[in-house]
Amino acid sequence: MTITQLQYVLAVAEHKNFTLAAEKSFVTQPTLSMQVQKLEDELGVLIFDRSKKPISITEVGKKIVAQAKNIVAEAERIKDIVDQDKGFIGGDYTLGIIPTVMPTLLPMFLNTFIKKYPKVNLIIKEQSTDNLIKNILDGHLDAGIAATPLEIEFIKERPLYYEPFVGYVPKSHRLSSETQLTTDHLDVNDVLLLQDGHCFRDGVINLCKASKNMNGEHFKIESGSFETLISLADEGMGMTLLPYLNTLQLGLQKKENLKPFKSPSPAREISLIYHKSELKIQITEALRDVISSIVRGAITFQDVKIISPLSKN
Repeated sequence: MTITQLQYVLAVAEHKNFTLAAEKSFVTQPTLSMQVQKLEDELGVLIFDRSKKPISITEVGKKIVAQAKNIVAEAERIKDIVDQDKGFIGGDYTLGIIPTVMPTLLPMFLNTFIKKYPKVNLIIKEQSTDNLIKNILDGHLDAGIAATPLEIEFIKERPLYYEPFVGYVPKSHRLSSETQLTTDHLDVNDVLLLQDGHCFRDGVINLCKASKNMNGEHFKIESGSFETLISLADEGMGMTLLPYLNTLQLGLQKKENLKPFKSPSPAREISLIYHKSELKIQITEALRDVISSIVRGAITFQDVKIISPLSKN
C-alpha cells in the first residue's frame, strides 16, 4: 500500500470516473487503474463498483476512502513539519473567498501579501460558502474567507474583522428622514435582497426576522450583485442593506443615501476558515496577520452585534 495509491483512490472517489481521475492526477488512465486494482487485490476487497455508471463506492470502500483522506493529509503534514522547522513560508496555497467579500477585501490585501511572501503561490477562487466548506473538507482548498459562525465539524474559524450592515435608503423612501436605523424600521417586503445562495442574504433575513415588521417571506426582487440592488433602490423599488466595505466605493451622491444603524450595529463576522488538521498553518497565519493588520485600519467599529449567516427556517 502506498500514498500514491491512496491518492488515486481519492481521485476516483471524487470524480466517479477513472479517465477523469487520471487526468486530474496527471497520470495515464491505465497507470491509475492498475494501481487502484493492485490496492484492491492487496486488501482483498472491491473499493469501487465498476458495473455502475457513474462508478459507485462499495460500503467497505466508503470506509477505506474516509481513512485514506486521513492518511494522505497526515503524510502531507510531514513536509509541513519540515517547512515550519526551517521557517519556510512558500509553495502553493489555494484560498476560496465568498462573492460578497471578494471584490472589497481582495484588492486591500493581495498586493501586500504577495510582496511580503513572494515564495507563496497564492491561488484564489471565488466560491459560495457551501462550496468552500466542501472543498476544505475534501482537501481542495487550504483555507477560505467566509461569514461566520458556521458551526461545521472539523473546520476552524479565526475571525478577521466585524463588518457592520449599512442601510442604502434613497430620498424617495419612507425611511429617508431617519438619521439612524433600527431593526424595527425594517420590513422584509421592502428590502431588496441578494439572490438565494448568498450568506449575506441569509444574514439580512435573520436581521429582518428580529423586526416586528416581518410579514412572511415574500420578496419582490433578488439580485446577484450589490450594484444592481443599489440601482433598483434608486429607481424607487425599495431599500437595501450593504456590507460596510462596499459603501467605501460609492460616489459622493450615493453616499448621501447611506444610513447607519444605532449601536450596537448589526454586523457580519468575516473569518479565515480552514481544516482542523492545520496543514500549511504557517501560510494561514501569515495570511491572517496581513489581512487583519490592513482591515483594522478600514473598520474601527467595536460596538456591534453579530448576525448569523446560517439560514433559519
